[in-house]
Amino acid sequence: MRSAVLCRLFRSQRVSNPLGAQAAGLCSVRLCSRWNLNHQRARCPLAPQPRWLCRRHTKVSLRGAIFREIREVRISITNYLDVMSSWCFWSQPTWAELKRRYADRVEFDWKIALMDGAGLPKSRAQEEWYYRRSGLMNRSPFMLRSDSYEPVLPEYLAPNLVAQAGRDLGIKDDSVRLALSNSILREGSKAIRDVDVAAEIGARAGGIEKGKLLERAKLPEIEKRIRQSTTDWEALKVTQRPTFLVDTEIGDRAIFSGVIRLEPIAATLDSMIDDAAAYAAHAAHFGAPPAQ
Repeated sequence: MRSAVLCRLFRSQRVSNPLGAQAAGLCSVRLCSRWNLNHQRARCPLAPQPRWLCRRHTKVSLRGAIFREIREVRISITNYLDVMSSWCFWSQPTWAELKRRYADRVEFDWKIALMDGAGLPKSRAQEEWYYRRSGLMNRSPFMLRSDSYEPVLPEYLAPNLVAQAGRDLGIKDDSVRLALSNSILREGSKAIRDVDVAAEIGARAGGIEKGKLLERAKLPEIEKRIRQSTTDWEALKVTQRPTFLVDTEIGDRAIFSGVIRLEPIAATLDSMIDDAAAYAAHAAHFGAPPAQ
């Protein structure tokens, strides 16, 4: 009996869309073909096949179109981090890719979760050991530097204050905090203790006036905000930074504590987006649930 091989032709076509012109062209069409030729597996070419050789069926997916059509669906992801954390530093490629991939469907935010004595190395040798391990795990061509190690500090407040102050001054992206992390962890800057040095680095990265950034970083409300976000992180009952907190309006929640690989986070986001879209589609057809 001749074997059958399934091949998918990833050729997108526009189809008649019941959701209207706004969502037109968002439906994906997958053409699947079963065929056998001379009892051997072969790749199905993109060119049309004779009817006797290729039997096709069309599968239309409307999930993406539904999600875009129903605007009130809300999904958010919050990145709890410390500017000085090496593991937060290594997580940045994943964070950047998530933002690129889900920019139109997910709200992105980051908050400070200060490291305390339990999360800080007890010596410079111990810190370097951790840097070697994390660098190897991430296949890094360079090792992080420990020049800025300060055994007497209970926390690394200065760079986190400047990162938070930058946000207050309108720098909504990651540029200020990344410049601080890069300066400390890769270049060995002494910005950990000195808020003035941290402000200079942050101002240069954010294109803002140093004096204004420094003044903002020294305000009590900035430290209060950082303390509060750290308390919020502690309430999650997790131990690792970064922590990615994913929430949807339908009540679903996912927490990744210390997980910085793209694949599990992206797979979870895809699943939660599908569920939120299904809820929205149901609401569009049946409205709110009965009061009782």
